[in-house]
Amino acid sequence: MTLLANVAEALSVLREHRLRSALTVVGLVIGVAAVIAILTLGRGMAGAVTGLLGGLSDRAFTVFPNAFQAESSRAALHASDIDKIQRMVPNIAAAVPAGGVARVVRIGHRRARLQLAGETAIRFTATPFAYGRAISRADVDSDAHVCVLSDRAYKRLFPLGGDPDGTSLRIGDRRFLIVGVYAAPKNGVVPVQLVADVSLPYTTYVREYVRNNPVFGARFLVDDPARIAETEAATLRAIVALKKGNVVYQTLDRRTFTASIDAIFSALTFVVGAIGAVALVVAGIGILNIMLVSVAERTHEIGIRKALGATRGQILTQFFIEALVLAAAGCALGLALGIGIGWAVNQFVIVRVSGIVAPIPWLQSATIAIVFAALTAIVFGTYPAYRAAQLDPIEALRYE
Repeated sequence: MTLLANVAEALSVLREHRLRSALTVVGLVIGVAAVIAILTLGRGMAGAVTGLLGGLSDRAFTVFPNAFQAESSRAALHASDIDKIQRMVPNIAAAVPAGGVARVVRIGHRRARLQLAGETAIRFTATPFAYGRAISRADVDSDAHVCVLSDRAYKRLFPLGGDPDGTSLRIGDRRFLIVGVYAAPKNGVVPVQLVADVSLPYTTYVREYVRNNPVFGARFLVDDPARIAETEAATLRAIVALKKGNVVYQTLDRRTFTASIDAIFSALTFVVGAIGAVALVVAGIGILNIMLVSVAERTHEIGIRKALGATRGQILTQFFIEALVLAAAGCALGLALGIGIGWAVNQFVIVRVSGIVAPIPWLQSATIAIVFAALTAIVFGTYPAYRAAQLDPIEALRYE
């Protein structure tokens, strides 16, 4: 009997017992669907996070003190420390304090409490501009009273819109000329802003708002991004040497943050995969049971086929293919269901929230389904097929 004939016969037998066959593969459908849905969602979430961080420069990293160390006051960073570190460590192109300060900003009768931060002429993000320009080197060198607004700050201070070029705002008793406005982030319904509400020249920000006070941390921009890991390590050594104490610092950059996110979703996928494996075992036991029942029900038929010349190999193949068809049907349905669930949640939740579309892992999903089907058929379909092949034809013919 040819392979196609065996498949056709297997389908015919399964159609005769539709309900039994459907109930047998439910566990397999659930297991495969759960693994593939989580895989698709994990890729979507990881892609969304990577996309949201796309505006961050791969040349930048941040250093901040460990919050749980004993000598936290000694570990605190100041603007003067950041300037010294920039001069001490090669490959650093720019350095500014991380974080910012909150102040009330006024334009006419309109006011808003916004976050201020310092910026250099070398930009730390790739955020485009809606109006005007960036902070220039001349602004930094001259401690100019100019500023660049984020889209959020612009909308709060200019609710009617319009080009704010040439307009001044007041922060306390200081007046700053608006020279630019960053474009709105394209991140769906929950936009992620990668710039401060109000960016001032670094020197102006330090003189007016930092002075000798400690800062949250320091942001560094390197000349050669290929050497960023080496530069981070050198920066940590320089800070520890500068502080001359038992101090601990941490670093964060786009590469390590993205790797951490990928690791979290990989671990989640592994856990769900383990749950899917349990469902696979349960489904496999169901297939084993139903195939043993099928062998018992068709013992007389097996005896007739052997009497007509069917070999043990042909009988084994016939029943193994039936188990394989059951497993393949369950995995195919699980594949379709898992991708459907993953796509729907990704499309209507993750994409709407983040604005980032991540590709569906078709190849990896199909591979999981094929592997599950093959394992189920081999592990749980071989014994019933072998048992059918070993039946004695005379005893089988006597079976009622």
